Amino acid sequence: MRTDSAEPVRLKDYKAPDYLIDAVDLDVKLHATATRIVSRLSIRPNPHGRRDAALVLDGDGLNARRITLDGEAIDLDKALLSPDQLTLAAPPQRPFALEIETEIDPSANTRLMGLYRSGSAYCTQCEPEGFRRITYFLDRPDVLSVYTVRIEADRSEAPLLLSNGNLIEAGDLEGGKRHYAVWRDPFPKPSYLFALVGGDLGSVHDEFITKSGRKVALGIHVEHGKEPHAAYAMDALKRSMAWDETAFGREYDLDVFNIVAVSDFNMGAMENKGLNIFNDKYVLASPATATDADYAHIEAVIAHEYFHNWTGNRITCRDWFQLCLKEGLTVFRDHEFSSDMRSRAVHRIADVRALRAAQFPEDAGPLAHNVRPETYHEINNFYTATIYEKGAEVIRMLKVLIGEAAFARGMNLYFDRYDGTAATIEDFISCFAEAANRDLTAFSRWYHQSGTPLVEANGAYDAAARTFTLEFRQFSKPTPGQDHKEPFVIPIALGLVGRDGDLPLKVGAQNGASALEISRAVFELSAPSRKITFLDVPSRPVPSLLRGFSAPVRLDYPASEADLITLIAHDSDSFNRWQAAQTYASRLLLRSVANIRAGGEARHDQGFIDALGVVLNKSSDPAYTAQMITLPSEADIARDMGEDVDPDAIHAARDALRQAIGKSLAAGLLSAYARHAENGPYSPDAEAAGRRALRNAALDLYCAGEPVEGARLAARQFEAADTMTNEIAALGALAQRAGSLREGALDTFYRRHAAEALVIDKWFALQAMIPETDTLERIQKLMRHAAFSLQNPNRVRSLIGAFATGNQTRFNAPDGSGYDFVAGVVLDLDQKNPQVAARLLAAFKSWRSLEAKRRGLAEAALRRIAAEGALSADVKDIVERSLG
Repeated sequence: MRTDSAEPVRLKDYKAPDYLIDAVDLDVKLHATATRIVSRLSIRPNPHGRRDAALVLDGDGLNARRITLDGEAIDLDKALLSPDQLTLAAPPQRPFALEIETEIDPSANTRLMGLYRSGSAYCTQCEPEGFRRITYFLDRPDVLSVYTVRIEADRSEAPLLLSNGNLIEAGDLEGGKRHYAVWRDPFPKPSYLFALVGGDLGSVHDEFITKSGRKVALGIHVEHGKEPHAAYAMDALKRSMAWDETAFGREYDLDVFNIVAVSDFNMGAMENKGLNIFNDKYVLASPATATDADYAHIEAVIAHEYFHNWTGNRITCRDWFQLCLKEGLTVFRDHEFSSDMRSRAVHRIADVRALRAAQFPEDAGPLAHNVRPETYHEINNFYTATIYEKGAEVIRMLKVLIGEAAFARGMNLYFDRYDGTAATIEDFISCFAEAANRDLTAFSRWYHQSGTPLVEANGAYDAAARTFTLEFRQFSKPTPGQDHKEPFVIPIALGLVGRDGDLPLKVGAQNGASALEISRAVFELSAPSRKITFLDVPSRPVPSLLRGFSAPVRLDYPASEADLITLIAHDSDSFNRWQAAQTYASRLLLRSVANIRAGGEARHDQGFIDALGVVLNKSSDPAYTAQMITLPSEADIARDMGEDVDPDAIHAARDALRQAIGKSLAAGLLSAYARHAENGPYSPDAEAAGRRALRNAALDLYCAGEPVEGARLAARQFEAADTMTNEIAALGALAQRAGSLREGALDTFYRRHAAEALVIDKWFALQAMIPETDTLERIQKLMRHAAFSLQNPNRVRSLIGAFATGNQTRFNAPDGSGYDFVAGVVLDLDQKNPQVAARLLAAFKSWRSLEAKRRGLAEAALRRIAAEGALSADVKDIVERSLG
């Protein structure tokens, strides 16, 4: 199952392991440059494997010092041994013990995979294939072992010693100078879930009482002095544990649950059994350092990693092709949790925004792949929006399709049947087919076919017959490796909207239309085309389609502007009210883009602006109103254009519409800004965060329409702000206007927060997204700033990543300078941290949709990378698929 060779790994080639490892005993002696690991592996032939097969253990740059088989030394000079592999050509065909001693240098591990140093702490990251950088092993998800881990270290360097499971022993050595701890995880797990932490960290402790009355000790471990900033994470953890018991019937199963926050981490967090390791940006928060969005992300990521205890740990994936089985399912669960903790309507909008921003372009470009891939070269590159976000949407569709009760039965059946195993997508889907008593074979195409389907809908009203007929057609474009697509099963939640709101639904049973389930108003589009006719419709209605975004598709329905205004005003589905506003704005912006490219000016529509004014004045739900008055992003418009994209014209059109809205609604925006001023101490709860969201959205539009007065208002807010939410919003508004006011505010912000690394990440990111011609020069200067380091993934993402993915005009500069800059950083970073370099390179995923000149320049930058002689497997895979 190696992933760094020229040969791809294919799902169809999967074979069960020839050997199993029932128990792993690790003895780890921590040292900054020479950590010693002794692994004792209890191995036996797999009854379902090949008899008399060689035993091949994975390694990655390892230095083996000693190997014994059942206590007898193996001559290393004669062994089939390399830094990347250990082979026993004729292992015993009975249970046997293999002991391996390796030595590694955690301080030199800039890849941040395996065992490495983050500051003064030791920590691990083993997903997907990092354990092989610690010791030789069958490093694959379907080898499940019980781990017992003894950790030894100097007490002064690492007073805290943690691993998976429960602490069973601890003590002093050498008169207290050194000490040790022994941890045992009784639940068999794959090696990617192994974790170890050693260091001098501050700790926050609490406890949780499970529904069966068991007491669980909780610990969050952070840099000294940051303990108060972990309070919200602890609260989120306890709420997650309680919610999972109620919503899914899942109780925690160990005596302890630990979270460790580190500053050097390639991902957001890792769900290792009982010991979650987090990027500290998803743990640390205070009103002065974290925005409302940060608090929401902390809540979601804490929940996500905790929920993995059952969907990923207790039931893991058989192989990496099944990655969506744990990630997509757990994203679905954390979305449901966040929806229950906050506004379900607002959270659904946020989820769909994220899906469209990251996953739709992925599906439309050269990096498109199935929710369950069939082949890969480098598995690190498949931790994608398709696996996570689209994977979650597929599960949401399943729930819409079979109904809430059947879905709950299916989940319970899955937990009962596959607990303690490594499962597949087929295993998962079979539980819901059984629970719902229906064939889900066609629905499973969502796992096997890539791309985003287009659903075309048309409606016809017959006034004489008082009927309204909807006709649906679905289309799917070819994607890499898939020229032909079978029809998807698409659940379309729908309603009909009249002048006073929703109309009752009465369905005519013709042309197969009886598939509409009246109780849930869900129409199943499972063929290339289908019709449905509604009876007793008193006047021409406006259809409300894909309510709640019931399927991850693109919808094309020829609604008039008047129809869209009706939906904005009267649709009972909050998502579709928002979608109608977005659709109206997108049409305006696309017309303006075409006009600008033809040499004309941007166009506006006062009817649309007036509709936003009505929404603004009806702000009974401030968070929802903030979403309603926020225009589609430049990336959204580029996606809607589809091809021949001109980022400069898009920026000009959107900027002009923001100016028109801000000027026309100036009084209403100022009123909303004043009405939602802070009226008490800071709270990150949904209601308070919603008020701040609307206030700052109003400020943003007011600054666009009245730049002089708006800058003064933003400057006053910046100076008076006592929360990061309001401070960074004001600074963001000021950053859009060049001059001494902006530069002074940026300098002040840095001086205020220089000691807070996570806040300085915001400072870097904000500057990286300034849409001006000298931004690239600014970024190059910031890369020489004392606070910047290519060694830290958060810093790279905040400056280079924000530029490449968040600054559409400057990354796509017409002279190609943005592409060349990012390509250079990718090549430099590839020598240090290939995983981060590859993810940065994915910013080119939509290059084929650009207009011809930019398309050529982007391709040249990609070919420059491809021509480099010594690329990592991570970067080579992305660049070759991008050029494919």
